Amino acid sequence: MLVLLGAPGAGKGTQAHVLARHFGLPRVATGDLFRGAARDGSPLGLAARGYMERGELVPDEITVEMLLERLDAPDAERGAILDGFPRTRAQAEALDRALAERGTVVDAALLVDVPTGELLQRLTGRWLCGAVGHTYHETAYPPRVPGICDIDGSALIQRDDDRPEIVKARLEKQLGALADVVEHYRAAGVLQAVDGRRPIASVTNDLLDAIEPIPYWRTSP
Repeated sequence: MLVLLGAPGAGKGTQAHVLARHFGLPRVATGDLFRGAARDGSPLGLAARGYMERGELVPDEITVEMLLERLDAPDAERGAILDGFPRTRAQAEALDRALAERGTVVDAALLVDVPTGELLQRLTGRWLCGAVGHTYHETAYPPRVPGICDIDGSALIQRDDDRPEIVKARLEKQLGALADVVEHYRAAGVLQAVDGRRPIASVTNDLLDAIEPIPYWRTSP
């Protein structure tokens, strides 16, 4: 079992997809599980939907049970790439207990590490055209003319969620919880950190190099 860790904007989700394809394993994200279970009307899904509709966090017990149910699927028989879970130390501990009951463990917790300053730049640099929503980024994909959409000439706008003060407040809250999870896996001896500032392909190679010494993953396709 691999766990992908990283702050919003670090590129964790991108790497989770890449590693899932590389190893031929499912990428499992709790957000997808919640939406799918609620849509299918399963007992766990209905319980989770009740919390979500009230704007509350789904309890860890339900989240872990849904996760284990997903790991029982045939495509996860050899393992999975967990993307976005655990988010807190309590969730990491609950996951450890549940996996131990099944005779397995988290083989590696892979941290895509990006300094806070760069995270802010990545997350606050996004702009959308006011007409259709074409996406730009101040540094990664800037428009040819500042403030103007290349395609339809409309003015670019920034969503409230992307404004610096909003992003900074959200990051401060999430980074504290992430630090607790990172420390949990560091203490367990399974944490592997890579520099998330490098190009996507380089980060992927660094992650694969970090995984390679683990016997099971070294022999995976």
